[in-house]
Amino acid sequence: MPEPRTIGLRMRLYDTARQAVVPTEPRDGRVGLYVCGITPYDAAHLGHAFTYHVFDVITRRLIDAGLNVRSVRNVTDVDDDILRVAGERGADYRVLGEDQMRRFDRDMARIHLRPVDAAPRATAHVSAMVQWIRQLEREGFAYVREGWVYFDSAAYPKYGALSGLDNSRMLALSRQRGGNPDDPRKRHPLDFVLWQPSLPDEPQWPSPWSDGRPGWHIECSVLASDDPGAPVDIHGGGDDLIFPHHECELAQAEAAGVTPFVRHWVHVGMVHHEGEKMSKSLGNLIFVHDVVEDFSAAAVRLLLASHHYRASWTYDRDELRMAEARHARYNDALREGSSLDGDEAAEYQRRFRQCLDDDLDTPSALRVVDDAVTALNRRRARGAESGVRGDEMLISMLDLLGVEVALQRAGATSN
Repeated sequence: MPEPRTIGLRMRLYDTARQAVVPTEPRDGRVGLYVCGITPYDAAHLGHAFTYHVFDVITRRLIDAGLNVRSVRNVTDVDDDILRVAGERGADYRVLGEDQMRRFDRDMARIHLRPVDAAPRATAHVSAMVQWIRQLEREGFAYVREGWVYFDSAAYPKYGALSGLDNSRMLALSRQRGGNPDDPRKRHPLDFVLWQPSLPDEPQWPSPWSDGRPGWHIECSVLASDDPGAPVDIHGGGDDLIFPHHECELAQAEAAGVTPFVRHWVHVGMVHHEGEKMSKSLGNLIFVHDVVEDFSAAAVRLLLASHHYRASWTYDRDELRMAEARHARYNDALREGSSLDGDEAAEYQRRFRQCLDDDLDTPSALRVVDDAVTALNRRRARGAESGVRGDEMLISMLDLLGVEVALQRAGATSN
């Protein structure tokens, strides 16, 4: 039996900007959540699944607490990577992007992620990006070189405050992550691209500076400010986005007068495989569509929930086997139809939600489910059948983790 829903939420999450676990602070019973989405040029991998699983669980818990959540995840449907892959395949970048987005949405649905409320495409908002860049230029935060427009990082004294990195570390990460600090057109190595001229075979939009296309970072400043709207209550993605992407995004927004831009920054650890971060560039990917061919979606969600969202971890197929066995134990307990004393069931519910509210401690929440299953099995062994049905209690908890259960007992259903 689920705990009564209430707007008295006590969820605390780590905030990257404040470097502390702090309370979430919904406004007027609502939360605007924006997560950086994919560049659609290849299939969804387990790293994607982990990131979006985390924000899916946050969303489920907020809704469970009675809050109205507006969940937005953008699509970077034009950038260097998608244009490069489209060129290699001899495909139109728009066709490639739409095909990969359909595959991504299908894969996320297969592991029972809730649909987001909006998935804006970057290409649909280029004119708004041009207006933002013009404003930054007027305010003295942007300059033009040979049709390129750059953000002047020296004009924004707080640049680096989100990541907490010094200049040498920011320069190193900029080199690793495509920032090109050695670009001779730049005033300062940490300046970043707002607009760039398009090559003859690339898509282009008109602007005061050149027929070209926007830089990556301006996209999310514009999209997030539009929907769910600033200040964004919770904004995040993988922790590889802290610098440069979110650092640049924050600088652009505040320089344009959108302040506060974000109230709570949430970042997710990386999934590793073969000794490296799982990424398309390294080719060490474990694709979601391959995993769900061999394991249930519930096992995938249990695997993801068994890792704390801020900790990076290494993929191990044996962990999926253990997650499948865990799922089988849950199903077995539910099919037996055992019950718990009402107060005992309520205590499991309380402990479970307390774990989620304590910096989204899903590993501890799963241990509460394990304890509840053990208690149900003991009650069955003693022949005690009165009280709160196990399926009512466990399903309400597992649903918050996106874990579906397969019940065969008459009248038992899952959400």
